[in-house]
Amino acid sequence: MARLIHLNGPPGIGKSTLARRYVDEHAGVLNCDIDVLRTLIGGWSDDFAAAGALVRPAALAMIGAYLGQGHDVVLPQMLHSPAELSRFEDCAVDAGARFVERFLMDDLESSVARFNSRGAADPEDPWHDQVRAIVAADGGGTALARHHSALQDLLDRRPGAVVVQSVDGDIEATYRRLVTSLA
Repeated sequence: MARLIHLNGPPGIGKSTLARRYVDEHAGVLNCDIDVLRTLIGGWSDDFAAAGALVRPAALAMIGAYLGQGHDVVLPQMLHSPAELSRFEDCAVDAGARFVERFLMDDLESSVARFNSRGAADPEDPWHDQVRAIVAADGGGTALARHHSALQDLLDRRPGAVVVQSVDGDIEATYRRLVTSLA
C-alpha cells in the first residue's frame, strides 16, 4: 500500500534535506516539497504565503494522483493547523494510501539555534531568505517558539504520530532514525 510520509517539524529542523536524501535512496518515491513548488509560481519571492496558498491545491492533486498509482510520496512541510493537516491526510486516504506522520523534533532552544544557522553548511535553498524574513517580521524567536509549541500541541492530539528526535549537527544519525522509524 502506498504511503504519504509527512515530515513535520519546526522551521530549520531538516525536513527538506531529509526528504531529498530519502528519495535519493528510494527509487520511485516523489518528494512533494511545497516550498520548492512555491518557487514555480511567478512572484513567489514577493509573497511567499500567497504562493503557498496557490500551490497547495496543485500539490494535493499531484500527491493524490501519485499515491493512486501505488507509489509513496514524502511531504516535508510544517503543518500545525489540524484543518490543513486533515486536507493532506484525507488526500492519502482518498487515494487508498496510508498517511504516515513523522515529527522531526528537537528542544526549543536547539530548534531556534538551528533555524538561525540554516544553510550555513549546505547551499541555501532559494526560499530560506523569505522564510527568515517572515519569521523576523512575525517576532523572530518568539514566532519560532509559537510554531514549536503549536507542533507540540498537535503532536499531543495525534497519538499515531511518531517523533523522530533530530540530532543537531548529525544529519546522518537523524536520517538513520527516520528510516528505521519507517521500516
